[in-house]
Amino acid sequence: MDWDDLRVFLAVAREESLSRAGRRLGMDASTVGRRVARLETALGRVLFAKTPQGYAATADGAALIPHAEAAEAAAAAAAEGPGTAGLTGQLRIGAPDGCANYVLPQICAQMVADHPGLDIQIVALPRVFNLSRREADMAVAVSRPDTGRAAVQRITDYHLHLAGHADYLAGHPPIRSPSDLKGHRMIGYIADMIFDRELDYLTETGADRAVLSSNSVSVQMQAIRAGAGLGIVHDFAIPFAPGVRRVLARDIALTRSFWLIRHADDRRSDRLTRLADAVAAGIRREVARLELLAGATDPPPGDGRT
Repeated sequence: MDWDDLRVFLAVAREESLSRAGRRLGMDASTVGRRVARLETALGRVLFAKTPQGYAATADGAALIPHAEAAEAAAAAAAEGPGTAGLTGQLRIGAPDGCANYVLPQICAQMVADHPGLDIQIVALPRVFNLSRREADMAVAVSRPDTGRAAVQRITDYHLHLAGHADYLAGHPPIRSPSDLKGHRMIGYIADMIFDRELDYLTETGADRAVLSSNSVSVQMQAIRAGAGLGIVHDFAIPFAPGVRRVLARDIALTRSFWLIRHADDRRSDRLTRLADAVAAGIRREVARLELLAGATDPPPGDGRT
């Protein structure tokens, strides 16, 4: 069995399309189709069924995927070579947009400075990443996955608080207790686009609706900066938002966790393990640093907003 044919098979299985697999592999779709057909002939099995949605793996195809992925991991490990001092090649990290916007850029900047042969791609998407389709080499998530084959490690806790811009707070009645929030404009997630239950923040404030909502925490933060209202924000984002202050910090305080997720077979790769360790350690350091700065922006005690 030719490993290169298995590589093409995996691309089609993950993309469920000859054309998308071809773009990933740098081949035209017809060549991808011929390679799949060659592998099916060699194995004497039909690996894909053509459907209106694309190419779906048959039972024989699904059974081949873990073996092909094991071969992929072994080939990657062999290509790395023992004792490689620096980290090179491409790394794609998927993350929710809060982490991708406010935490990962600083970490990745240091990593590429330390490893000149390393290229990093940050994919910021407000949804769960599909590592089985290799949408990313590793993903930061806000909850531990309970299905699929994955290597999972908890990175760190992070904290969130209700916050508003100083101009908004100055122009509205003082907020001394949660009961004072009634009548204030709230900003949050679009309810039917919350992709993880851990992101359902607004219910913890007692608010029944958001007057302005987005599926992006970065857009929510910009709305808060514009004085549109109050919203739950990551403490690590506050240092990037001049004028934004935590509100009722002792009464409304949320804690969540970041998890680093990789495909299970990637544990065999020393390179990816070292990269994962560097990313996780960097996130821990950066979240701690930024949260310390966020605390320094709180209003002074006694003004009714802490």
